[in-house]
Amino acid sequence: MTDKLTQSTSPTSPFCVAALYHFVSVPRVEGLRDALQALCDESGVKGTLLLAREGINGTIAGSDAGIQAVLSYLRAQPEFATLEHKESRASKMPFLRMKVRLKKEIVTMGVENIDPKKIVGTYVAPKDWNALISDPETIVIDTRNDYETAIGVFKGAVDPKTKTFREFPEWVRQNTGLHNKPKIAMYCTGGIRCEKATAFMKEQGFDEVYHLKGGILKYLEDVSPEESLWEGACFVFDERVSVEHGLKEGNHKLCHACRSPITAEEITSPHYEAGVSCSHCYDSRTEADRERYRERQRQIALARKRGQQHIGG
Repeated sequence: MTDKLTQSTSPTSPFCVAALYHFVSVPRVEGLRDALQALCDESGVKGTLLLAREGINGTIAGSDAGIQAVLSYLRAQPEFATLEHKESRASKMPFLRMKVRLKKEIVTMGVENIDPKKIVGTYVAPKDWNALISDPETIVIDTRNDYETAIGVFKGAVDPKTKTFREFPEWVRQNTGLHNKPKIAMYCTGGIRCEKATAFMKEQGFDEVYHLKGGILKYLEDVSPEESLWEGACFVFDERVSVEHGLKEGNHKLCHACRSPITAEEITSPHYEAGVSCSHCYDSRTEADRERYRERQRQIALARKRGQQHIGG
């Protein structure tokens, strides 16, 4: 993939959002972290990048020039010369700050010795995905967590209803019925979780294991709504909350108390209070919790009056 960014800009979407990951051996993560943090700060780029000895993962946003600078720097490093990324647009900056973090894993599954560089499932292009998941001999598995699957899934997909990706391996071990069909098709937001999930499935003895190349984001970019088997919206980990076909910004909001995506209908719930509670978390929070969140909201409002941005906003 070249460094050139797509020119699908519009006056109302001035920010470029780049999602990326790459599994590769990176022995010099500490030095890369400092250099990346400095470059992103200098370029006005915000978001999160995770660095580990197994590779890089993250989403960043900024001007086209700022994103170009960061991607060019990464691809100039021998480890990331073949780095690919996926782009979308945002009408406002979807991140509050820039964080480059060192981690043990760039996506945490918690299973030792799972290495997508050595064993992984078969990639399936978005244009071929519909045929695979429509095959009655295929079990389709969503590897995302419950708050993500709540707003959108592929038609007929099995939802493990996991709270975290760490729960996925045990869910597979307990569901022996997965061996009843010869083909396993897996998908996630951008593709990274499926790298480890398919590697794990292969280690567990599954033979025909496939995953959607580029994830839901690439499918929504490439496949028209008329041909699509996607139902709903796709949760994204930034202030846009969700995207739809064509990677257009969705209509979901985020409950800043529990981080769950909420619909316009859920905002009308008597349990919804901006920044304080929603129907997903009202019963699991105490009144003391809600009062603490209300105080945070008051501080955010005061910061706005002063023309500042409160870090919790």
